[in-house]
Amino acid sequence: MLNITRVQTSHSHKIYCRLPQIILLLAFSACSSLAFSNSNVPDISSHQLNAQYWQTKLKNNEVMSMKNQDVAAFNQQLFTSNPFVVNPLASPTSLDKAALTNKIHSISSVPSSARFYEDGTQLTEQDFKVYTDNLNIQGVKAHNEVKFGLVTQRSSLRTFPTLDRVFNQSMDFDLDRFQETGVFPSEAVAILHSSADGKWLLVQNYHYLAWVSQDDIAIGTKQQVHTYLDQQDFLLITGAKVLTSYVPNEPEISQVQLDMGVTLPLLSSTEQHGELYGQSTAGSYEVKLPVRNLDGSLSIKTALIGRTQDVHQGYLEYTAQNVIAQAFKFLGERYGWGHDYNGRDCTGFVGEIYKTFGILMPRNSGQQGKGEYGTNFRFDKNSDNASKLAIIKKMQIGDLIYIPGHVMLYLGKENNQPIVIHDVKGLAYWTPEGEYYQGVLNAVSVTPLITLHLNETTTYVDKIYNIKRLTLNNIERD
Repeated sequence: MLNITRVQTSHSHKIYCRLPQIILLLAFSACSSLAFSNSNVPDISSHQLNAQYWQTKLKNNEVMSMKNQDVAAFNQQLFTSNPFVVNPLASPTSLDKAALTNKIHSISSVPSSARFYEDGTQLTEQDFKVYTDNLNIQGVKAHNEVKFGLVTQRSSLRTFPTLDRVFNQSMDFDLDRFQETGVFPSEAVAILHSSADGKWLLVQNYHYLAWVSQDDIAIGTKQQVHTYLDQQDFLLITGAKVLTSYVPNEPEISQVQLDMGVTLPLLSSTEQHGELYGQSTAGSYEVKLPVRNLDGSLSIKTALIGRTQDVHQGYLEYTAQNVIAQAFKFLGERYGWGHDYNGRDCTGFVGEIYKTFGILMPRNSGQQGKGEYGTNFRFDKNSDNASKLAIIKKMQIGDLIYIPGHVMLYLGKENNQPIVIHDVKGLAYWTPEGEYYQGVLNAVSVTPLITLHLNETTTYVDKIYNIKRLTLNNIERD
């Protein structure tokens, strides 16, 4: 979730500040002018905006650092060792008053800095009291039952139980500070609490705790949810977004958006239909879709997804070819802070890519970058750029590069320059003419790594604190 602020300096200072960048570039190659005229991204040509270009550069489909059969063990390591990834079905069946109150306050605390509505009005204590009253702290009992459910449609997880949008003093309307992340159809959640107005639920999914509209959650028994998730034959959404087929008079299963990484159980051969909803099923997959009944309870209905849609039976093979292919399916999608704007941010981008291989990760960039899982090449404030460049030269396809508040995915090299794909708001760099350019990407974009700046004096490379390779730790493999 990276944003770049503009810094104004004199022209002479611009030339001076560019010297460290020149030194970095010389380690790889000389910088060049914009590669094609309708782009504000330096050193990238139009043919590089294509997955096949990078795939053809691979030699024998480069071996990944983790095999498919290791993925379940990788996820189990996260569940047991990383506090930011949990199995919601492993939640206790009840929480005492102190435990639940602490969880509510862990996500829904009044910020210390000012917040503003879109019209510029600053939120007052009374405004925040409306939100904190709706937390329903008074409704917390000595013992509170934990319920379970499935997400029925893409929805937002919010800081407070409200859809009100609020902003920092910078008034960047792309960054709603009450927006936390997104949840997707078929995800399991533990339901811990409800708001005072009865419209919101406090839920825990596999990597986040926040408030979600109750209309997007179907409540079932723990066994119902477990049975739904435990089916071995499933359809994986491999496209950026796929819709279920249109069904007249069945809105809960008709044209439902399914994002990359969503999995839906397939009907068994004995459950399948020759005709359904007034059409033949010969050209469709029949999947089990969770549906919310009028009383909020869970039902499972059959939905259809055309066989030519961007889907796959089971998880994708974890290869460099597939990592590249999946990443490019998001190219050009608008940046969405916390999965806002029906999109995703930098960690949502990499998280959804790796979910297609069955790999789970923490939600936020700091949780990912500082997490001990995988193989980590860490740097601190005493690390010089030469040590970073030495590791950068040895990166593998799919390696994740972390700077504070942001993550990038490594694609490969072009003229010895490392190229990344990432979901990011800002864009800044020094031109060959000695001018400091500051603009926007605000989308999933392919960029060089070395060229990019955070401000006139600080490069991306300056701020790299970890390069992570997704590997299985401490388990012997064949």
